[in-house]
Amino acid sequence: MARGRFVSIEGGEGAGKSTQVRRLATTLAARGIEAIVTREPGGSEGAEAIRALLMQGAINRWSAHGETLLFAAARADHVEKVIQPALGIGRWVLCDRFIDSTRAYQGVAGGIDDAAILALHAFGSRGLLPDRTLVLDVPRAVGAARALARDGGAGDRFAVRGTVFHDDVAAAFRRFASAEPDRVRMIDAGRDVDTVTAALLAELADLLP
Repeated sequence: MARGRFVSIEGGEGAGKSTQVRRLATTLAARGIEAIVTREPGGSEGAEAIRALLMQGAINRWSAHGETLLFAAARADHVEKVIQPALGIGRWVLCDRFIDSTRAYQGVAGGIDDAAILALHAFGSRGLLPDRTLVLDVPRAVGAARALARDGGAGDRFAVRGTVFHDDVAAAFRRFASAEPDRVRMIDAGRDVDTVTAALLAELADLLP
């Protein structure tokens, strides 16, 4: 049996990741491709427990170092319990965030060395990388407005951080795309949802059977 494909959807707050992951799964299903939809932090029982620790509470509840370790632990469980088993039986996996979010949020924006984050990933998750990472890119003002409408002003510990932090996150994703163009692709997510979904499919064309 052929191994499945692993696709991560990345981006800043309000980029439309959750919406597009679901739409992409539906579109793939219409083409006969069975995909599971999952998320980070979370996706497995252990990782969901860690998610509650990471996403709730005051901004300073954890340092960037503590966040990095918690994300690595959650991801290790998620990979072992959900992602690798699905890939092993030939299913596609669509993940709302993965390692590149840690590299952007805790790494570039939080000041943690990228090599340290990747070393933790190599240990905890055996260095697994997506076959393709699609970054939804929207202007900061657009993303902030979408996030506000979504959360009603009650964002999580990351959503409520300042403009400089989120600008650094956006710049990090663009840097990753420039450094790894075969894996990481930027998608203009400021357009209507149908156009964005079509753009995602276009960037997966070479992976489709």
